[in-house]
Amino acid sequence: MSETLLECCVGSVESAVNAALGGAARVELCSALELGGVTPSRASIKLARKMIDIPLFVLVRPRGGDFHYTPIELDVMKEDVASARRSGADGIVLGALREDGSIDAGQTAGLIEAAAGASITFHRAFDSTPDPLAALETLCELGVDRVLTSGCAPRAEDGTELLDRLRQAAAGRIGILPGGGINHENCRRIIELTGAGEIHVGSAVCSAGPRQEASGLGPGGIETPAPGGETDPESVRRLLDLLG
Repeated sequence: MSETLLECCVGSVESAVNAALGGAARVELCSALELGGVTPSRASIKLARKMIDIPLFVLVRPRGGDFHYTPIELDVMKEDVASARRSGADGIVLGALREDGSIDAGQTAGLIEAAAGASITFHRAFDSTPDPLAALETLCELGVDRVLTSGCAPRAEDGTELLDRLRQAAAGRIGILPGGGINHENCRRIIELTGAGEIHVGSAVCSAGPRQEASGLGPGGIETPAPGGETDPESVRRLLDLLG
């Protein structure tokens, strides 16, 4: 199996450092994991950028819950995108839907413009869309770089058929980043079935926190580590060994 890029979702600067130490190729920094992840503080972004030398992607999400945003929330998100970029973020992780669950192309385009050339990942809001192949075309037209998805299933291992269909439909125009419940036991099978060149993990490489065990998915369907736990470098190394 060819080398697969590993992205780690992290909820703190310490976890970002640990992910880099373990050999992760990229981190997604977020906050408030109990809400499924929201925008981290500017200080966290700046310090993470200072302490790691791998690509740093930042989640921009103003609250938990759904992904249909008001004009004021969208303005907040645009400011957060610009702030994250000024603080050193290489990429922005975002998602905006209409009330019917389809991609909100207008809001997404505005956020991409605010990102000023950053790499763009559309997160697992994608898994709430009623027509994933149509949604994929919309994201291609918008110039999104990759979509984080479980194949519209609770976990990526349950969505491998759609993940492979999405990869084929993408035809190299946009990356398909499987995420959702990927762990040491199922990572190889998911890659083999989907042809994925990169994967996204959270709780699989996170130690159990003092408040609860690792849960994998937070509200809103975003892959997160366990609140209170930190990414474990050795667990990252073991996963990378399995990826080849």
